[in-house]
Amino acid sequence: MSALQFLVHADRSAITPAVLPPHLAALVWQGEAMGHHQAPVVASGHAALDAVLPDGGWPCQTLTEILQAQAGLGEWRLLAPALARLVAQGGSVLLVGAPQLPYLPALAREGVRPDRVIRIDVEGAAERLWATEQALKAHCVTAVLSWLPQARAEQIRRLQACAGRHPGLFFAFRPARVAQESSAAPLRLHLTLGPCPHPLEVHVIKRRGPLLADPIVLPHWPLGVADLWRSPASSAHPQASPPLPASVPRHASRPPTSRTVPHAELDGLAARLEA
Repeated sequence: MSALQFLVHADRSAITPAVLPPHLAALVWQGEAMGHHQAPVVASGHAALDAVLPDGGWPCQTLTEILQAQAGLGEWRLLAPALARLVAQGGSVLLVGAPQLPYLPALAREGVRPDRVIRIDVEGAAERLWATEQALKAHCVTAVLSWLPQARAEQIRRLQACAGRHPGLFFAFRPARVAQESSAAPLRLHLTLGPCPHPLEVHVIKRRGPLLADPIVLPHWPLGVADLWRSPASSAHPQASPPLPASVPRHASRPPTSRTVPHAELDGLAARLEA
């Protein structure tokens, strides 16, 4: 009998994996099941998103990657509810290399007090990484938001290790082009905007759980901006331009621009402002 035939006719019980003790089985994650995070989680404020996140919220003591085609497209809309919850509990928010100055009055309306927001202005990739690591070592900071357009895989791995010792939330914003690259982040999301009225679309690229084929649609708008849509009818007609608020002043002209806005409904609103 050949060695191959011997293996085929051998007692299969000899190669059947042994049943693990309960205390060890609880630590083993199978890919078809939803994994569990040992650290606390913070509710995202979006019920549809919490339903697909392991343990039902943003995980603490770990790195969460948010990929975007362009920085500034929806990250505050996505994170403001959770950040407001942390600030209400006495926490603080640290920004590392934010591409634009945050509009503090708008954050205050969402519940993120301006006196609890700290911004570190850095330019180079090395400075961004160093400032992010130092922020993760400061346990007094509850949430760290870092924009890392040039971070490499080994640097992300190092930040993930640092995040394991940070008790709060850690979000790294990276360009969408790195979606096909490997990453040590246990949770990776691709954030885009849907058609008018531009709900958030969250594509779950990586999580401790089964794959999701469809994005999670979050029709969440900040307070004040939502008032521009005076009736629910605007959401029923995605191609229609939002109604012009009565409080918006009208101007005779506006400076010409060479950049084309990629949203037809915004162009329509601008044309109505010029009228």
